[in-house]
Amino acid sequence: MTAPATWLEHRRASDRERVGWLREEGGGWVAVDLLGRDVTAVVSLDRAETTLDELGLGYLAGKWELVRDDGSVEPVRLVEVTPEQIRFKTEDYGDMSAPVVVREMPWPASETLRSRTS
Repeated sequence: MTAPATWLEHRRASDRERVGWLREEGGGWVAVDLLGRDVTAVVSLDRAETTLDELGLGYLAGKWELVRDDGSVEPVRLVEVTPEQIRFKTEDYGDMSAPVVVREMPWPASETLRSRTS
């Protein structure tokens, strides 16, 4: 899937980097992050744009985890996020000799991919 044509791409003014999309809904706008997830309820256009600008890109470099079908949790790192797919790798904790497995999931990200808090 790709971002629907009705969504407006939002780029930061400072560097023109895409930071998400704006989806018109119910007389207002919903901010959608690069993973394809809503990050606001219906808000004003200005608030939706500001939310995406403040969110930026840094969260993509954070710690993530994948919940497997059996309920177990695997630490992962995002490798590439596009409106076509999300690529992630097993967490290697900086060990250059660790085996790395790169996998992908369709965009938008499913709820099985979630931010790790620790």
